[in-house]
Amino acid sequence: MGSSPETCRKPRVALIAGPTASGKSALAIELAERTGGVVINADASQVYRDLRLLSARPSEADEARVPHRLFGYVDGAEACSAARWAEDARAAIAAAHAAGRLPVLVGGTGLYLRTLLDGIAPVPEIDPAVRAAVRSLPVTDAHAALAREDAAAAARLAPGDTARVARALEVVRSTGRPLTDWQGELIGGIGATVGLSALVLLPERETLMARCDTRLEAMFAGGAIDEVAALLARDDVPDDAPVRRAIGVPEIAAYLAGAITQDAALARAQRATRRYAKRQYTWFRHQPPADWRRSDVATLEFYFSKAC
Repeated sequence: MGSSPETCRKPRVALIAGPTASGKSALAIELAERTGGVVINADASQVYRDLRLLSARPSEADEARVPHRLFGYVDGAEACSAARWAEDARAAIAAAHAAGRLPVLVGGTGLYLRTLLDGIAPVPEIDPAVRAAVRSLPVTDAHAALAREDAAAAARLAPGDTARVARALEVVRSTGRPLTDWQGELIGGIGATVGLSALVLLPERETLMARCDTRLEAMFAGGAIDEVAALLARDDVPDDAPVRRAIGVPEIAAYLAGAITQDAALARAQRATRRYAKRQYTWFRHQPPADWRRSDVATLEFYFSKAC
């Protein structure tokens, strides 16, 4: 079945999404090879150059097959937000279109994809003094304050959800408007301006979990421990940097510190990866639009069956 005339008039973008270890990268490279496309990363961990192995970034050999963009382009000392990535992705997509190439987005970070396609709330910069005051509150006090200042948000958020409670409270205090008001004014999304062909890969769950475990074993045997040791040896990467929270980093760090054995570190990393994959699986099964094709098979039919 072909695309609608309206969709065909828009510049095309392919998207291959799904949980970790679902086979996204290989399929994206295959599509880019067949179409003369450019593979554009949409995974929050793969933006960091320090973690090629642990983030399962494409190998140098794979990257040589077709152009790759936004992989390993952020230093671990920095924090890459969804807003920053979306801005960079818009530029990479525009550059691909200008060169007559198909942009092939690939990744498993739902927040990144939502921000790129739907846009982001134009919340002004938070007053640093307000932020500092809010972040210094115990979460129970912050939730109680939120109940007074934004009752709807307090009712919606779990009392122990530290990050979201603090965010809602700092927004209403700094701007005088609830966060939900700002979220109703999303800007910058490209979803309405492109002809999107989207595939969500959802392999059978047991197969996916087995892939996660096997891949972690290969990572540990193939240099992931040295990769984390090099990251930890840097004195310019803050303790709370996102790259330090990537799955596998805390577990290997504990091993390197002598707190646990290597086998225990591997088992913990495997468990964390399986849990993450399950959360991704649930999100991608239910949250994306109905017209995003779901499949347990890595096939390019989703793109070529909708060719204009």
